[in-house]
Amino acid sequence: MPSRPEDYDVLLTIGAGSYGRCQKIRRKADGKVLVWKELDYGSMTESEKQMLVSEVNLLRELKHPNIVRYYDRIIDRTNTTLYIVMEYCEGGDLSTLIAKSTKERHYLEEIFVLRVLTQLTLALKECHRRSDGGHTVLHRDLKPANIFLDGKRNVKLGDFGLARILHHDTSFAKTFVGTPYYMSPEQINRMSYNEKSDIWSLGCLLYELCALSPPFTAFNQKELAEKIREGKFRRIPYRYSDQLNELITKMLNLKDYCRPSVEEILQNPLITDLVSEEQGRILERKGRRSGEHDKVERLSGTPANELKLKEQQLQEREKALKEREFRLEQRERELCVRERLAEDKLARSVLVTYDGDVLPGFPTRKKKVQFGDEGKENEQSVDSLENFPLSKQKGYNLKKRLYAANLRAQALCELEKHYQLKSHQLLGMR
Repeated sequence: MPSRPEDYDVLLTIGAGSYGRCQKIRRKADGKVLVWKELDYGSMTESEKQMLVSEVNLLRELKHPNIVRYYDRIIDRTNTTLYIVMEYCEGGDLSTLIAKSTKERHYLEEIFVLRVLTQLTLALKECHRRSDGGHTVLHRDLKPANIFLDGKRNVKLGDFGLARILHHDTSFAKTFVGTPYYMSPEQINRMSYNEKSDIWSLGCLLYELCALSPPFTAFNQKELAEKIREGKFRRIPYRYSDQLNELITKMLNLKDYCRPSVEEILQNPLITDLVSEEQGRILERKGRRSGEHDKVERLSGTPANELKLKEQQLQEREKALKEREFRLEQRERELCVRERLAEDKLARSVLVTYDGDVLPGFPTRKKKVQFGDEGKENEQSVDSLENFPLSKQKGYNLKKRLYAANLRAQALCELEKHYQLKSHQLLGMR
């Protein structure tokens, strides 16, 4: 039987937006405290209704300890109101925490910033690389107001209202949405973008956690867009480590392909211990859900938890290896393109002709010319050789760059073979 609004008691209103309110509620059946987003869909356009349906369906699919949990939806057709029932995060959101720290004039501890980074990256990994094999999901509106904290100050990623599902037949989105302070350069320039756009927003969010203000600020949107395109920002306060500053700088690279992926962030030595700790907690929660099965295994004396943990770790490593292989293939393709461009450039520099159809960079033959009865021979050069050393040096530099590109491509091939062998070994262990 579907739930009704009467099945819940409204405790207080947390906030209000353009379409409705967010309220703290208590479920009458068991007294559990939750929150619902009350949305009036009566005045919405068809596209907005479609986005709303997408958000609800997305919330139902995303299940991760660091993503706000979806519980139920209630449709009140008489009042054209939709209630989305979700997990209540009693710790508030990060924007409130940043405002409080700014008011009290004290910085957040680096260990807390690193824990936020770890948990948010794990949440984005679930979105970008769905464990259930679903479509890639971009959040597209990553900002402090959409990051919540539970009672133990664990991070919960929420508000997927601007999220977009990327189907397998495309890897780019083009819609211009989101909060300007955290928009990536490709979004500002209205170019196609991918999951690296979320990495930029995550870098802006981490910067604000450290500096208590966004990396790019302005009095109007045009000025803000110019600053984002320029990509210059101050270092985070020196109380934070150089490693953290370096990681944030990489995430705020103007070139999206130079930003780290979620896997590369999780492999950063700065947070490897925290990642292992969080993954252990996730496995522990999964183990609790299948409690009865674990009890049977314990009674039979089989160390099921250890086996499951090892199997999960092997699967994670195998997945990471496959993703790394894919990245290596992409880089190899990029190198091939660059190599072809270098070859074309070299060919153009050799084959382009001047007015006299003389190839630059090569000495020309001398013509023998006779004048009348004098029988004198004049040797006349068709083209001057003054530019020959310069053209030869240019061709040599291009060949040198082409040779270096070939060496890099060979090194990447060797690295790819190594990881393929390692992947086969892991499959054999399983």
